Amino acid sequence: MESFNQLIQSEQPVLVDFFATWCGPCKAMEPVIKEVAKSVQGKARVVKVDIDKQTQLAQAYNVQAVPTFMIFKNGNAVWRHPGMIDKNSIINQVLQHA
Repeated sequence: MESFNQLIQSEQPVLVDFFATWCGPCKAMEPVIKEVAKSVQGKARVVKVDIDKQTQLAQAYNVQAVPTFMIFKNGNAVWRHPGMIDKNSIINQVLQHA
């Protein structure tokens, strides 16, 4: 399995959903993220990171609220959004970096 650092080195944008299983807004965003993944298939990857299981990653990227969405390209964070957001805004951001 790819490590997170290998994954975000991609030239293709990688949308990362930092979430927690106990987080209500995270649960509400789940179907939205699934739709985003379908919409950007082939142009970007979508990855979910459980902050309770991956505490080092959450700390490394200074995730202080969930959900937090980040887009990585070539190993760099190119976009970040804490909190809920609509599907089209996420898709637009992903495609802007594709």
